[in-house]
Amino acid sequence: MPTVFRPCIDLHSGQVKQIVGGSLNDKDQSTLRTNFVSSEPPGYYAGLYKQHNLTGAHVIKLGPGNDDAALECLRAWPDGLQVGGGITAENAQAWIDAGAAKVIVTSYLFPGAKFSLERLEALCKAVGKERLVVDVSCRKRGSEWIIAMDKWQTLTDMTVNKESLDLLANYCSEFLVHAADVEGLCRGIDEDLVKALGEWTAIPTTYAGGAYALSDLDLVNRLSGGKVDLTLGSALDIFGGKTVKFDDCVAHNHRVTGQK
Repeated sequence: MPTVFRPCIDLHSGQVKQIVGGSLNDKDQSTLRTNFVSSEPPGYYAGLYKQHNLTGAHVIKLGPGNDDAALECLRAWPDGLQVGGGITAENAQAWIDAGAAKVIVTSYLFPGAKFSLERLEALCKAVGKERLVVDVSCRKRGSEWIIAMDKWQTLTDMTVNKESLDLLANYCSEFLVHAADVEGLCRGIDEDLVKALGEWTAIPTTYAGGAYALSDLDLVNRLSGGKVDLTLGSALDIFGGKTVKFDDCVAHNHRVTGQK
């Protein structure tokens, strides 16, 4: 199926925000750069996505103090949203029980920034492969993309390539890929990464980072051969953006899926 629009709800300090990805820093809050802080409650966006049947939306808890906001989203659309941020083998099932369609994980898989197959296996066993999304958010170093954890602050020992994605795909049903270097900048997607993902991934994959025009949906479709979906955030009018209308994204999805 052609590339579709996948929405997001980014939560920071209990509010819906659009943040420049590379500016998140646990040790120095002064580096935080925010494009948008919503006056609407988190559940508003979940209800909006439910109204338009925009499946595959991800709710990301960026740091502590966001559990109540995430639960508000799940109450607005039970079994319609994916939840990430602080997910572990111990709490994953609780988020499924609370109404998450799937849970999203990165940092838990990399204790000490080193990949743990044991932890991935434990998480897969806890909720099942079909309920698990692995977020392979990454930063570019040279000609490679390195998975980044802890709100994209720490590089891990895993490179995003066909071999690593094939390994991870044995234990999850979907990938989410934030291109942290361009996240929130609205200056264009990482075209090389999207093209590579189209060649490497064998399971549903959503890319996020840098999109600023409705035409980026067609660009991602062309680069990935329709194998990668696209999240638009800061560019959207519902998040204070000036270049993409949410209603146009909905219309795009209806057009390429035949959904009314």
